Amino acid sequence: MEATLTFLGTGTSMGVPTLGCDCAVCASAVSPDGDRRNRRTRPSVRLAYNNHVVLIDTGPDFHAQAIRENIHHVDAVLYTHGHADHILGLDDLRPLSFQLPGGLPLYADAETTETLKRIFNYTFSARERYSTAARVDLHPLDESAPGIPFDLFGANFQRIPVTHGSQTITGYRFGSAAYLTDMSDIPPESLALLQDLDILVLDALRRQPHPSHSHLARSLGFVEQLKPKRAYFTHISHDLDHGPTEEELPPNVRLAYDGLQLTFEIA
Repeated sequence: MEATLTFLGTGTSMGVPTLGCDCAVCASAVSPDGDRRNRRTRPSVRLAYNNHVVLIDTGPDFHAQAIRENIHHVDAVLYTHGHADHILGLDDLRPLSFQLPGGLPLYADAETTETLKRIFNYTFSARERYSTAARVDLHPLDESAPGIPFDLFGANFQRIPVTHGSQTITGYRFGSAAYLTDMSDIPPESLALLQDLDILVLDALRRQPHPSHSHLARSLGFVEQLKPKRAYFTHISHDLDHGPTEEELPPNVRLAYDGLQLTFEIA
C-alpha cells in the first residue's frame, strides 16, 4: 500500500528563524531572495494512506502547518515524547476531533500520556473538562518490549525506543519507513528493528555534538550502519544552511524541509 509522508516541520524547539538571531541562515529563512528551505517550523510529519491521515506529533506550529498543507481531517496522532515542541498543538486538533464520534485516537508512551493529561487537564479531566475541548481517546503504547506492532487503518506500526539525552522516547517504524526525531542514540535492540528501510528520518541538529540530539556526523554514521535506501535529516537548527550542507552529503542523504513529500510502501 502506497503512503505519502509530508514533513510539516523540520526545525528545532526554537524554530528557524530563531527569535533574536540575525545569522545568515535565519536571515535567509525570511528573505524574499533567501532559501525557503531554511524556514523550519517545529518538527512533525503527516502520513496519508488508504484514505486516512496519521500525524506524528503536534507542535506549537500545527495550526499554520495544517493550513499550509490543507489538512481537513486527522484520524490518529502518535506522540514521540512530551516536550513542548511536540505536543502543544494538541489543542488545535479540537475542530478536527469533533468529526470523530468516538474521539480522536492518541498514541503515547506512559510518560508522555501523563504529560498530556497534566498540561491539557481541561481536555482529559472529567470534572473540569472544557465544553469544547478536543474529543480524544488515549491509547497507551505497549512498552513491555521494543517493536511490538499495532495496526492503524490497515498499516503496521512499531514503537522504536530511542535515547534523547537521559530519556527514552518513542520513534516509529511504519512499513518501509521510520521516523526518529529528537534522538541522541539508538539502542542495539532498536537498531535491529530498523533493517531494510526505504526511508529513514533522523535527528541531525547541528555540526557540533549535543547532549540530547544527534549531530550531523553521528547521524551520517547511523545511515552508514543501517543502510536505508534514502535518509532524511530533521530537527535542524540554524547552524545548518540547507543548500551548502546538502552539497556535503552522500546522494542518498538529504536535509528534509517543511512541505517536503515522499512516497513509500507502508504495508
